[in-house]
Amino acid sequence: MNQTKSFCYRIIRRHFILFVTVLLLSFVLVYLVNNKIKLKVDQIDYINVNSTQQTLLIQSLSVNDYQIVDNYMKERKLYLLKKCHDNGLDVIGNDTLHKPNAWEYLVNRKHHIIWCNIFKAASSSWMYNFNVLSGYTPEFLKQTKAVPLMLARKKYPRLSVEKLREAQRDSITFLIARNPYERLLSAYRDKFMFAVPNSFHDKLGRKIINKFRKNDERTRPRYPTFSEFVSWFLEEIRLNNYIDMHLVPATSFCTPCLINIDIIVKFESLNEDQLYLIEKANLSSKIFPEWKNSGRGSKSTVELLQSFYDQLTDDQKARLYHYYKYDFEIFDYQFAV
Repeated sequence: MNQTKSFCYRIIRRHFILFVTVLLLSFVLVYLVNNKIKLKVDQIDYINVNSTQQTLLIQSLSVNDYQIVDNYMKERKLYLLKKCHDNGLDVIGNDTLHKPNAWEYLVNRKHHIIWCNIFKAASSSWMYNFNVLSGYTPEFLKQTKAVPLMLARKKYPRLSVEKLREAQRDSITFLIARNPYERLLSAYRDKFMFAVPNSFHDKLGRKIINKFRKNDERTRPRYPTFSEFVSWFLEEIRLNNYIDMHLVPATSFCTPCLINIDIIVKFESLNEDQLYLIEKANLSSKIFPEWKNSGRGSKSTVELLQSFYDQLTDDQKARLYHYYKYDFEIFDYQFAV
């Protein structure tokens, strides 16, 4: 009888120890899982709180992709140099195409990076980045009403050609190229189609309408049509009038045939090209690809290109091509639309 009781006691004790052990293991497992999940959540929160720095770590090119981009950057530069030479644009002269223009370059000596600001070619995004590199905080840039270019010029004074070339000795110089037809259409939509009421471009648009719109078409849009805008633009070119900085060819704006350009970023491959540039310039802890002023309306400029240029006559297209000819050639763009 006593042996039976002893045996039962041992069985109960063993089951109790097993139960307690399983219970403890369950608690430990739950604790570990919860802490692992918490660690992941904390990491996500850290990424959200420190979005600038962490985004930089996430958005980077692989070693292989970096090498691929590096190779076609070299090809772009060689192509530009060849086309500059073929067209005689690498010879110094007195006209706007043959006289080096350092006026539009922003030189950041601290970070050894130089940029020629071609408007309507990711200019808002990189103006923001250059303002950050100059010391303005993202919070200030988000709140201020000041024009970004005016802020930048307080930090980046315009230099002579000699001073620019001196700074280039230990810096990376880059520009962002874009199809000239896309640049022109982007400027038209931004400045005229969506002009702020009573702004300079809104008033200019009315003048264009008064001059180029027929009386029986007065019911058409309050802004100039693309054809009317192009008629005005070609007239300004013919009269040799001042051309707005948003419309002037990059070839005369930056004179890349006369001022050495290390990296040619292209608007069509902006994502990977920007990542390459930022890494090449050792700025991964300072800035990251930004998208500012990415366009108006539901469709992109590329999607609208054909429909807008179909509004033009063959003569208008030919004259536009002639004006932007060297931009098409040195940056390797097709002009047919």
